Amino acid sequence: MIRGEPLSLSSLLSFCSILLLLLNSIINVAGEDPYRFFDWTITYGDIYPLGVKQKGILINGQFPGPEIYSVTNDNLIINVHNNLPEPSGVQERRNSYQDGVYGTTCPIPPGKNYTYTLQVKDQIGSFFYFPSLAFHKAAGGFGSLKILSRPLIPVPFPPPADDFSLLIGDWYSIDNNRLKAVLDYGHKLPFPHAVLINGRPNGATFTVEQGKTYRLRISNVGLQNTLNFRIEGHSMKLVEVEGTHTLQSTYSSIDVHVGQSYSVLVTADQAAKDYYIAVSTRFTSKVLTATAALHYSNSNQPLSGPLPPAPTQLDWSIQQARSIRTNLTASGPRPNPQGSYHYGLINISRTIILESSAAQVNGKQRYAVNSVSFVPGDTPLKLADYFNIGGVFQVGSIPDTPSHKPMYLATSVMAADFRAFVEIVFQNHENIVQSWHIDGYSFWVVGYVFESFSSNYQILS
Repeated sequence: MIRGEPLSLSSLLSFCSILLLLLNSIINVAGEDPYRFFDWTITYGDIYPLGVKQKGILINGQFPGPEIYSVTNDNLIINVHNNLPEPSGVQERRNSYQDGVYGTTCPIPPGKNYTYTLQVKDQIGSFFYFPSLAFHKAAGGFGSLKILSRPLIPVPFPPPADDFSLLIGDWYSIDNNRLKAVLDYGHKLPFPHAVLINGRPNGATFTVEQGKTYRLRISNVGLQNTLNFRIEGHSMKLVEVEGTHTLQSTYSSIDVHVGQSYSVLVTADQAAKDYYIAVSTRFTSKVLTATAALHYSNSNQPLSGPLPPAPTQLDWSIQQARSIRTNLTASGPRPNPQGSYHYGLINISRTIILESSAAQVNGKQRYAVNSVSFVPGDTPLKLADYFNIGGVFQVGSIPDTPSHKPMYLATSVMAADFRAFVEIVFQNHENIVQSWHIDGYSFWVVGYVFESFSSNYQILS
């Protein structure tokens, strides 16, 4: 075709066909959500969180592990090479099939690799990943998972000047195999040796500019201790809890239980100096504290003076938990309010009461739910269910309510009806805070009481 010559009908049709093909290709490419690729090698290595050498778990040589940065609906392809001498698995919040715990899928054998393929579909917020077998979490292998909102989705607060992830947790100077041996010899875990902030008990620094507001994502990656988080001279505005925007309440300190992730806004509105960030154990007779610095960029005054005080009452923590409410008018991962879905009257078809307990079985320290201490089957439960493999587990092998029988071992599996609304009550008579996670599900906390549950309680709010 010569420039300036009129297009013939056949040329025009061919040209239109090319345009349609190109447009179709563009739509197909644009219509698919982005992919992010990660290649991780898991190894043991020397780490020095307490100033002395100990064996830790590294991801690509890092302790803690690398941060996963993503945006709503991104596809995450994570190729994990397990160079540990034991099987390993990494937990993925809200994706139970590849969760990495016993009962979901097979762990990664030593010297092998596995590619996790997951989409953070309709998710936002602050999470973390961690290994969930063989007490590996006590040696490291954890890191933050940050899911940002898509650019066109309104967020109920102005964009922060920066976004920091803080992994806090109790820590032991002995390795994970020795901690396992403590339980196998019939003892409970000892009191931890320290508290860490991003892998160190002190010395971490977060630099801010005076007058600007910053987002802090705080996750408790420890084993058993609730931790109180506070910043000297600064208040914190809670804006998100594990993927849900909250009503924006302001706190001087926040209790973060094991497994929880909170997101707060902090404004650098004080005089230019360095301020303590303090993280302390809660509900313990001996208090362990880790510190970091909130460093104003124009500061010439280092950290000094006493640490900001922490609360001491149990009731304070309960009241704080009760004060956290979903922001029903804010957009979630989609451009509609989180509270816009209308289900009408919820017909609860079943109440399940799960009660935790601790005891020795066959000389080993064990923990149980409704007197059943879980032991894994020879085949992961989801695979046995999917491929209809018999003899691996028995549905109904754990009761719906506490049996108060002596603790016993079983591959406990509870049945549930598809799309049923279930009320689940967690009871804890132990002298330690218990954290629960339901793989692949979100749930709503509707009440607390300081005694055993009764069906007469009106705890919905």
